[in-house]
Amino acid sequence: MAAENQLLRSTPEELGIASASVLTFLEAVERQGLELHGFMLLRHGRVAAEGWWAPYGPRQPHMLFSLSKSFTSTAVGFAVSEDRLSLDDSVIGFFPEAVPDGPVDPLLAAMRVKHLLTMSAGHAKPIMGAEWRRTDGDWVRYFLQRPMDHQPGSRFVYNSGATYMLSAIVQKATGQRLLDYLQPRLFQPLGIDVAGWDSCPSGIDAGGWGLSLRTEDLARFGQFYLQRGMWDGRQLLPASWVAEATARQIGNGSADGRDPLSDSQQGYGYQFWRSRHGAYRADGAFGQLCLVMPKQSAVIAIHGGLSNMQAVLRLVWEHLLPAMGDGPLPRDEQSQTMLLRKLRSLNMLPPQAQSHSAVAAQVSGRRYMVEDNADGVQSVLFDFGADGCTFTLSDYRGEHRIRCGIGEWQEGGTTMSGRSLHHQYEPPALRVAASGTWHDADTYVMTWCFVETPFTDTVICRFYDDRLVLERSVNVNSESRERPPLHGKQA
Repeated sequence: MAAENQLLRSTPEELGIASASVLTFLEAVERQGLELHGFMLLRHGRVAAEGWWAPYGPRQPHMLFSLSKSFTSTAVGFAVSEDRLSLDDSVIGFFPEAVPDGPVDPLLAAMRVKHLLTMSAGHAKPIMGAEWRRTDGDWVRYFLQRPMDHQPGSRFVYNSGATYMLSAIVQKATGQRLLDYLQPRLFQPLGIDVAGWDSCPSGIDAGGWGLSLRTEDLARFGQFYLQRGMWDGRQLLPASWVAEATARQIGNGSADGRDPLSDSQQGYGYQFWRSRHGAYRADGAFGQLCLVMPKQSAVIAIHGGLSNMQAVLRLVWEHLLPAMGDGPLPRDEQSQTMLLRKLRSLNMLPPQAQSHSAVAAQVSGRRYMVEDNADGVQSVLFDFGADGCTFTLSDYRGEHRIRCGIGEWQEGGTTMSGRSLHHQYEPPALRVAASGTWHDADTYVMTWCFVETPFTDTVICRFYDDRLVLERSVNVNSESRERPPLHGKQA
């Protein structure tokens, strides 16, 4: 990363923020049981505070889910500024080969690029990412064949399919995949390394999801927008586009009107959400957040495993917003020391009960054959040692292992299956950090943190003589958070 791309660090007080208030925010997060994985607070372009809850860390990319949408919007902004396309362009004009046979629905013919940007394409029901990922065919054709219900532009209906179509349009208009198009225009200038972007079977980047970035990359993106498209003295994206994209373009409140206390009902721009207190944000499922606060010249970047983003935003408004003064504050070495100590000790390690049990020697190395089950699990095996346990699971996909530490995280790679618990995601390989503890003499509990995702699985193993009951659950998911128990017997 080029030296000019380094974000500078300062103390909170130098940037007009009370360290004690940042500490209070972190304590409130933990007290309310809100699972954050990474946190960065920037003000005036400098980092005031940053921390990661082990086993998560600053160098790990983390799935963004729908926060990816704001990057797709940015690509559209570049394409518009280069006269590659217009917000008034007809959507079906880009894909005549995919238009349904017969007379064209007038509502479909009226759909424009701007309607995709503002989530007002005209559908009553959305197409979400989990549905797309189960679709093997032509996603563009799938979208265009969806029945239209409303005049485009008239109603806000959140729709990941609309963002996918924006990605397809950028690819049609520029001749480049979305990621390739953004590399020299956004990612490289900002010093952001992107390994890839999930794509559809046709090779079009998903657009509405599929990016994984570090917490600092989110902070850079937010700072780029705070600076109205300028970076390192260069105007990369027109300031007029930034203003338009982050302004309220359409209402997204309930039928009863806007809820003044809900950040989800403050209006929607071009794939950006309006928030309270004059702020706006890019966000994604399960606690991925890039919050831009222009009035305070501040940016907050968060990765997490959350089911309630509003709870975190509420704490931001309660603790961090009032802590931001108009100028530097007097030094507060005691509070700064306490804050640094807190930031350096953040950890998700669950409470440790017992490090060993006599049962371990009785079950170690013994394979348990599992009764027929919905997950296709065939057998499991535990290999206990002085420094932990290697857990092996065999299913319809093959054999998968996870190594668990004792009182600490053991990091490594795994192919462990988990689609049903992980929002329909099942990559061929995953980074995992795992730890195990004996809750009692007969109950071994494993915690698996898939550190490039929001997902943390808890696996409870109850041993009864030669039998086993295994229960697996997850911290967050769009569907059920628990799988049916597995029942096994020693072979």
